[in-house]
Amino acid sequence: MKAPASALARYLDFLRHERRLAAHTLAAYSRDCALLEKLSAGRDSRELGAADIRRFVASLHGGGLAPRSLARLLSAWRGFFDWLVRSGDLAANPCQGIRAPRAARTLPEALSPDDASRLVALEDGSDLGLRDRALFELAYSCGLRVSELTGLDVGSVDASSGEVRVTGKGSKTRIVPVGGPALEALARWLPVRDRLAAAGEPALFVGRSGRRLAPREVQRRIKRRAALAGLGVDVHPHMLRHSFASHVLQSSGDLRAVQEMLGHSSIGTTQV
Repeated sequence: MKAPASALARYLDFLRHERRLAAHTLAAYSRDCALLEKLSAGRDSRELGAADIRRFVASLHGGGLAPRSLARLLSAWRGFFDWLVRSGDLAANPCQGIRAPRAARTLPEALSPDDASRLVALEDGSDLGLRDRALFELAYSCGLRVSELTGLDVGSVDASSGEVRVTGKGSKTRIVPVGGPALEALARWLPVRDRLAAAGEPALFVGRSGRRLAPREVQRRIKRRAALAGLGVDVHPHMLRHSFASHVLQSSGDLRAVQEMLGHSSIGTTQV
């Protein structure tokens, strides 16, 4: 018996008939395990140890295979060797405890101060234009997540103290200062909001239906606003949060304060 080939064939037969995997999933497993067979260069799969698996991973990584692809490969190989162990053909899984290299963490995108100002300060005197001005002025002024922004009620903002009470992840509440331009935009929006809001609707930002604005609509409106402002980049609501954090940190250098305003539980997240 040529162990890798026949073992692989039996394993794929197990996945096909007992696990009843979909055809495209089965094809992916087949490719991943065939690569293991190729890297083994004819060696019996029962002879492979952890050092061999690490060498295969290092070789593939050095050849440019992405960490996510390596993680998928290791998952497929781990399943193959687990099956060999259960079948009694192998004493221990050589993939056990081996992890793919970590993917490089991409830095968040942020607008320049000038572009952020152009985006949020775009003039539009329509009802929805006044709403969007207040919406994005507040998002940029306070660094709010889109879910936090749409979750605000009329009573969340205290204009006299210049603060907003925000409910973030894990239902944690924090108080964030609100800048003058955002308070002015809110003052212009509130009379319109009172006219548009459905009876009993507490939301600070409402849509055409008079009900609370949905996050997806915020995403759609900011892309429209960025195009009107001529920014030429794909803008999303979280980009205003990143921009707020970057610009406050550049001007103050106070990382801990930025962490508190963003509502991060870990300062490592804020550092990124």
